[in-house]
Amino acid sequence: MKIPNDYMEKSYRMEIVEDKDEGGFVVSYPDLPGCITCGETRESAVVNALDAKKEWFEAHIFKIVIAK
Repeated sequence: MKIPNDYMEKSYRMEIVEDKDEGGFVVSYPDLPGCITCGETRESAVVNALDAKKEWFEAHIFKIVIAK
């Protein structure tokens, strides 16, 4: 499925938090409820966050049911 560029190009606030207990970084988008991911490095966490944002839009725009 193709996500309209308008959604992906819009700037959403990204929060990056270091996970001092487990190591790595946790990234979330406060304006996209439930859109959260992580990575071993800050850079990998940001790359994963961009992918998570795309998947978040796919799930919400196309009403994909996500298994629990």
